[in-house]
Amino acid sequence: MRLFAAVLPPRPAVEELALLVDELRALPGADELRWTGRPGWHYTLAFMGEVDDELVPDLSDRLARAAHRTGRFPLRVHGGGRFGRRALWAGAAGGLDDMRLLAERADAAARRAGVPMDEHRRYQAHLTLARSRVDTDLRPFVAELERFKGSRWEVAELALVRSNLPTSGVAGERPRYETVEAWPLGHAG
Repeated sequence: MRLFAAVLPPRPAVEELALLVDELRALPGADELRWTGRPGWHYTLAFMGEVDDELVPDLSDRLARAAHRTGRFPLRVHGGGRFGRRALWAGAAGGLDDMRLLAERADAAARRAGVPMDEHRRYQAHLTLARSRVDTDLRPFVAELERFKGSRWEVAELALVRSNLPTSGVAGERPRYETVEAWPLGHAG
């Protein structure tokens, strides 16, 4: 199964961001972008790709330990940017050092469980909003995102999410995400 570890924003944060995304979708050129679905908005901590079923129990145990070793932290959706000329994202503010630590721990948990991981690079907290198959001028969208400051919320859990890629071949179909398991941050008790 195709898996990743993530922080999932709570419903109020998603609804707040959705108002801005509705405005972005009204900008010239927005129809050329493939917008991500709100139910799938997340901050990826560690992308694992295809994971053999037999590795999942050990992976789950290791992710649970990573979550319990990491305390809760504040976060908010804040600003945004682009990767090149093909991906538009919303950023984050608040406990970014804690988020990076959780990402490092999720990556290490996957490696120790035997999941082949891509080359390690510095963590960049981002929530993907839209993609383009061709180079696109994303600057007007980024300019609007840069002014966005969402409400503060507390990250309380680490989620293991399964990505179900589109299979119908229907244009515009999006991946579906389902939480396989989630663990509370900090020591239980």
